[in-house]
Amino acid sequence: MRYDDLYEELASGAAPRALPARVLRLLRGIAAGRSAIRAVRHPLGFLCLPVERSGEHGVCVHIWSADVPSVATTTSGVHCHSWDLISYVLFGQVRNELATVADRAAGASHRVFEVVSAGDVDSIRPTGRTVSYAPGASSIYGAGEVYTLRAGVFHRSVIPEGTDTATIALGNGRPGMADLSLGPLGTRPHRVVRRRCDDEETARAARLAAEHLARA
Repeated sequence: MRYDDLYEELASGAAPRALPARVLRLLRGIAAGRSAIRAVRHPLGFLCLPVERSGEHGVCVHIWSADVPSVATTTSGVHCHSWDLISYVLFGQVRNELATVADRAAGASHRVFEVVSAGDVDSIRPTGRTVSYAPGASSIYGAGEVYTLRAGVFHRSVIPEGTDTATIALGNGRPGMADLSLGPLGTRPHRVVRRRCDDEETARAARLAAEHLARA
């Protein structure tokens, strides 16, 4: 599954009917050990199956489930990407909540952190920018729906409690943009290592997602 092909299919906002079946074949191949893909525990709390990395383009399957291991963020779930996002919901539900962020020196609620990634290591660096934050407009997306988000837009993805969810996410990097996150004002610089799952954990996550997708 290549970025260029998927982009042509999803950019219009109307996903092709055959896409879930193609993803299902991919997941079953991973579950059966026929793929070199290994799951990664993402700092935002989901499991990532990196399908393609090619220059500024990327394709990943994201899985949220209480039955797969996850990690807690060290800043917050409010963030913005250095890349444009196109996301297709395979099963479950995602609420994409935009953030209202205003620069503020006095009375700020959060600090802006830059996330600089090198391999599996994210360096979380506090900037001098402090802001006020409040939840903004939100939209809910279910299975078969597509949503997009421009680089640089602060938001957070909210998964209903107890709802297993998976998406296929396409990223297109934008030169000059940075990955940013909001966090507590006093948080110090630190590093986060994205832990790669072993073969068994990867297969279990792919099998779980395949079972949900087959029923969707």
